[in-house]
This record gives sequence, C-alpha cells and structure tokens, in this order.
Amino acid sequence: MPRQRRLLALLSALAIAFGVAAVLPTASAATVSCAAGWSSTTVYTNGNVASYNSHNWLAQWWTQNDTPGGSAGVWKDQGACGSGGTTTPPTTPASGCSYPAWVAGTSYTAGTIVQYSNGLYYQATHDNPGYDPVISTWYWSPYSCTSGGGTTTPPATTGFPVSEAQFNQMFPSRNSFYTYSGLVTALSAYPAFAATGSTTVRAQEAAAFLANVSHETGGLVYIVEQNTADWGTYCLASEPYGCPAGTSSYYGRGPLQLSWNFNYKAAGDALGIDLLDSPSLVATDAAISWKTALWYWDTQNGPGTMTAHNAMVNGAGFGETIRSINGSIECNGQNTAEMQDRVTKYQSYAAILGVSPGSNLTC
Repeated sequence: MPRQRRLLALLSALAIAFGVAAVLPTASAATVSCAAGWSSTTVYTNGNVASYNSHNWLAQWWTQNDTPGGSAGVWKDQGACGSGGTTTPPTTPASGCSYPAWVAGTSYTAGTIVQYSNGLYYQATHDNPGYDPVISTWYWSPYSCTSGGGTTTPPATTGFPVSEAQFNQMFPSRNSFYTYSGLVTALSAYPAFAATGSTTVRAQEAAAFLANVSHETGGLVYIVEQNTADWGTYCLASEPYGCPAGTSSYYGRGPLQLSWNFNYKAAGDALGIDLLDSPSLVATDAAISWKTALWYWDTQNGPGTMTAHNAMVNGAGFGETIRSINGSIECNGQNTAEMQDRVTKYQSYAAILGVSPGSNLTC
C-alpha cells in the first residue's frame, strides 16, 4: 500500500477509535488568476479577457464602456478568479476624501460627489438618474477633491460640449427623428467622443462630427438615402452572412448614412444589436441611429488613413475627417464643391461653439 494511502487509513482508524468523524485532506482547486481589470475607456475585441468584480470575462465582439455582466450581453463570464486587476474603485480614496465610488445605474441627487473608476471625482449638478459621469451633462467633470471635502466651485468644463439650444441652432429645420436626447444617449457607446483632449479640441470634434452629419443628411432632414435607384446596390453577396434582410435593404440610413451589408454587420456587432437582420432600426430608433454614426466616426478609417475621431484629437485637422468619410469622391481635387460645403458647415458650427476651427480644413 502506498505510504499516503497507509497514512489516510491510519487517520481514519484513529478517528473511529476516538468516536469522531475523520476529516480527510481534499485537493483544492487551482486559483485562476485575474486578467487585467476592465476599463470603461478601453476598446475590447472578440477574445479579449478582462477581470471585473473578481471574475474573468470574455469579450464576444467589439465593445467599449459595456460593463461585464451588464444588459448588453457582450461579455461571457469565465468564472471566479483570484488576485488580479479590478475596476471597482475604493470606497475611501487614497487622498483621504470620503466620497464613495460611483455605481452604474444608481440615482444620485444634485450635489452628490462620487469617485469614478478613472480615479477622478464628479459632482452631480442635477438629480441624476444613473448616467455615466464621463459622458453626462448632469455632472461637472472633474471635481477637485481634498481631504477637507474639496472645493464647492467645479471647473468650467462640463460633459458634451454642445447644448440642446446650440444643437437646435445648428439644425433649425431638422427632422423630429433626430433628437438631441437620442444623441446624448448614444454618447455612452463611445465615451471618448468629444471628451478627449482640451476643451477646444472637444468642441472642435463635436463641431466636425455635426458638420459632416449635416452634409450627409441635408441638415438632419433626411433619415434614409434619397436616391432610391441605388438602394439595391449595397449588398455584397460574397460575404458569408449574405444579405438576410433582402438585397435592397442596406441603403444609407442615419446621421452618417450607414450603408452596405458589411457595415450593418460590423456596426451591429460592435453595438450588440442585430442590424444585419434588422437594418431598419437605424431609421426608427434615434439612439441606435446616432450610435451607428459614432461607431463609424470613432472606429472606421473608411477611405482615409485614420478614424475621424483620431483626425480631430491628434491634430490632423478637419480635412482628414472628410477623407475618412468620403475621401475617394471628394478629396484630392475631386468634387471640391461637396468638400467645401462640409468645411463651411464646420466653420459655422465651430463659431456657434466659440472655438477656432483650426488648420488643415480641406483634403
């Protein structure tokens, strides 16, 4: 009999002799290490793993700012993990401030101060129904915090740099479908949009986005592509998923006129929405419609060499946003009138927001 088995038998016999239950050693399951902690600002793609609340989570498609375990269904729980990254901020910050961690979906009253997962502090300027501090105009951003309780004067920078009044000024004849609230709701999908860099850069990016949107939709008047003769040309049948909604179903819709079956598929996968089978959602749900425009703006190079978002935050200039959206038709001396219309709108919107349009306006 092997030595270990003899020892176990002896322990069992002794336990019986003394009238107690034998407590035998059991093998402990190996502790799975936690991956790097999930971050709301990090872009994850299919196969990436991040830890959250002591569990590892597997991203099933492109995602940003979708909390693991949330309603979007992007993340697949891989089970509990041991030591490793976490994104749950401490209840009592290291600086000595006593403000609690922000909890997604929690309602806060005006004046409440919380610590976000980026380590900064935010104060609700209105009763807040649970919006994310980094994208919501309900919060000042950031809040200066000290061990004495912080200052009561918040910085001048607040949320999205375009107010509803300015939005209405930019689009006086807009279709009622294109709501300001739909745009603000959509911002949660891409929190870096118009929230990266200085206050000037943020306002410039917002103006640049809305200028291109205005050009694509006739001032937010048109929801769908007006040239119906081309509606049947946007199905690339060679894609393995084909065109399940019909070969004439992937024409331009929304603020940046999302078109082609492969773009509906990619945008839907990124947003956790089945747009390949239900492309009409882009023309019937304002928040989804705005999200598809932000998806293209923040993640797609198009015919350009960079995303429109990167063009604005990295200083390449407005001209490169045109190249990323329609550069194969409007840049390098082609169709300069269309290009100039975008530039003129951008200059007008930048003026409304009180910022210089910067340089490199054409492509």
